Amino acid sequence: MALKLYGAPMSTCTTRVTISLYEKDLDFELIPVDLFAGEHKQPPFLSKNPFGLIPVLEDGDDLTLFESRAITAYVAEKFKETGTDLIRHKDIKEAALVKVWIEVESQQYQPAISPIVYQYFVAPIQGKSPDQAIVDANVEKLGKVLDIYEAKLSESKYLAGDFYSLADLHHLPYTYYFMKTPCASLVNERPHVKAWWDDISSRPAFKKVAEGMIFGDK
Repeated sequence: MALKLYGAPMSTCTTRVTISLYEKDLDFELIPVDLFAGEHKQPPFLSKNPFGLIPVLEDGDDLTLFESRAITAYVAEKFKETGTDLIRHKDIKEAALVKVWIEVESQQYQPAISPIVYQYFVAPIQGKSPDQAIVDANVEKLGKVLDIYEAKLSESKYLAGDFYSLADLHHLPYTYYFMKTPCASLVNERPHVKAWWDDISSRPAFKKVAEGMIFGDK
């Protein structure tokens, strides 16, 4: 099997990649990395990603990639004729809009949503209670971002247009966890954002991945 993905089933960055692989109907081997044992900080893994972060994708013996968004872009480009067209490779304008919203997710959405998810899912594992001040500050930031999403999604079914793409896919992991927090109303009270979320989270590729997205008893 040529494609090997090193990561963890509950990891947002790992699942971002696995969703793209399933959307492309690709066979791959998921090689678990034990984060709690610090396996990602040991020399064998550091030889694949010197920053010691998951995931890592190996395609054969001659290509090793890290950074989840770079990996999904590679998967979408290499296998563009297979499965779902995640990059709109036949329309340069649509492809450009996909890239815009990929950047929005990375630069605007994730910085606001990830601290909230961290407080509700990771902090308890570390024996801490959620820091409400951090939650409140980022709820305010995320609300402003989602106001923009609500306006955009009132004009098109998906973020880059009336087609599903990496721009939408990249939102799935963090939003999935977020929707299990007390802050889920941020999405539920915005009808176009809620419809978009219900749509993208019901896709078979994501539902398959979501089965392994378990933090403790969450």
